Amino acid sequence: MSRTKTQDPSEPPRRRKRGFETAGALLAGALKAPAEKRGFGEAKLLTHWPEIVGEDIAAIARPVKITWGRGFGGTLVLLTTGAHAPLLDMQKDRIAERVNATYGYRAVAHVHITQTAPTGFAEGQVAFGRPAPKAPPPPDPVRLARAMDSVEGIEDARLKEALARLARNVLTPRKS
Repeated sequence: MSRTKTQDPSEPPRRRKRGFETAGALLAGALKAPAEKRGFGEAKLLTHWPEIVGEDIAAIARPVKITWGRGFGGTLVLLTTGAHAPLLDMQKDRIAERVNATYGYRAVAHVHITQTAPTGFAEGQVAFGRPAPKAPPPPDPVRLARAMDSVEGIEDARLKEALARLARNVLTPRKS
């Protein structure tokens, strides 16, 4: 068996558990220290954020840290852009309920919203979810049918497919 340069030659090689391990199990050790530094006892809130609060909230906000005071429950700090802050402010109770349901106890008593630009600051460089681009409208069926009729006489299949794709692309309306 080969040994790594950092491993002491007198030690036996480290063995993993039997069988395959999940990616989460492999990354748990690496994620634990940075997560605890920001107040997250478990990295689950960071790794499963969209499942916990829902896709709509996860698209506009990210958890930054949890600060712990003297009372019961901490304060969850969320990062969002300025335009989305009023929407999140109305959903603070819902967010806290969902986070507490995930932890199984009242881990979060308050939700604090931090607004920043989407780029420029260290925390603001996190890319929030963007809505999916809308599909372009279909081409005019009459013009497309005429273009497809003109490629019918071509015998080479690859050339015929390329010309048909070109016709669809040219005839599909685009924004300028």
